[in-house]
Amino acid sequence: MANNLFFSSTIAVIGGCAIALQGQFMGVMAKSIGTSGGIFVNYFSGGVLAVVMLFALQGGSLRAWTEVPWYALSAGALGLVIAGSIGYTASRLGLTTAFTIIVAAQFVVSVMLDHYGWFGATARPLESTRVAGIAAIIAGVWLTSK
Repeated sequence: MANNLFFSSTIAVIGGCAIALQGQFMGVMAKSIGTSGGIFVNYFSGGVLAVVMLFALQGGSLRAWTEVPWYALSAGALGLVIAGSIGYTASRLGLTTAFTIIVAAQFVVSVMLDHYGWFGATARPLESTRVAGIAAIIAGVWLTSK
């Protein structure tokens, strides 16, 4: 269990680093080629890599895609919203403020998903420690945007 936690945490740290770097790069692209152009370049390059990974790791098979719940298929569209909001806000608010607001919103939605068990999430009741954590994040939004 501890090894799995370490591995999963390492992957999460790598993902967090990638998000910060992507935010900076999306901000640079938004200034140069606009937010829509940046989104296109972001998804085109990511799509190429995804195709390579699909064939390398799964032999190109997507046979079970019809078993995926309909709402999960919107993940790509949500990714466009994420990339667009990062590209737009990072160049205008700065990375720290933009990401603090983004992360605060993520926590609020995540707590609701966990609490109510929406969209297949494992239900985890809202506790006072989570409320305190969200309050601290919202305070962080205020402090970093000063």
